[in-house]
Amino acid sequence: MKTLLLIGIGAGDPEHITVQAINALNRADVLFVLDKGQTTNDLVRLRLDICQRYIRAPGYRVVQVSDPQRDSSTPSYTEGVEHWHEQRAEVFARLVDEELADGEFGAFLLWGDPGLYDSTLRILDRVRAGGCDDFDYQVIPGISSVQALAARHRIALNGIGQPIRITTGRRLHAGDLDNVVVMLDAHCAFAAYVAENVDIYWGAYIGTADEILIAGKLADVCEQIKQAREAARLRKGWIMDTYLLRRTSH
Repeated sequence: MKTLLLIGIGAGDPEHITVQAINALNRADVLFVLDKGQTTNDLVRLRLDICQRYIRAPGYRVVQVSDPQRDSSTPSYTEGVEHWHEQRAEVFARLVDEELADGEFGAFLLWGDPGLYDSTLRILDRVRAGGCDDFDYQVIPGISSVQALAARHRIALNGIGQPIRITTGRRLHAGDLDNVVVMLDAHCAFAAYVAENVDIYWGAYIGTADEILIAGKLADVCEQIKQAREAARLRKGWIMDTYLLRRTSH
């Protein structure tokens, strides 16, 4: 039986990787690295740096493969994601079939935590449904950008006795503003709520040398965040950011 290890590697700081993740890396015979293109070469480098830093077992192989790109021009977001997942499932099935021998361990190094806004588990379901089912898999949790955001801003995500909600920019609405963590917001959805009495705790590239942190009244820092975000995206070619919105009583 082949075994896949889905290893959460944190939000960017190599020191966020857990002991369980280090042990899993040292069990891997093959490390699968998905390359999203020239603009995200530093994401590939960080994965390779983690391997060089923590893997002590000799003889592992690194297999780097191009990751299919989601077509953002598709009118239906859901259909676009479904098609992207189908393409990724084909890549994953080929990797399992051609690059992993029976009895070997293959590892995917996944940003943050495999259970939070990551598609790998769903894609493996597709791989199995497509007939490639001669493998098992294990999930090794990681520190998510949500946890890293709270730590870097030195805040608790919830108020006393209050719940939190984790959503995307696409799904953000006014009823969410008590304690809401927002991920995958490509269009600064928070800007629609500057008239609300809301604080924002925003972070980009959390845990890396490029980290940017901004916090304050949304009405006061909204434009600062938008400008910093756009400048960083143009400079690096990509951006990963997360933020907490919290309604205030004053």
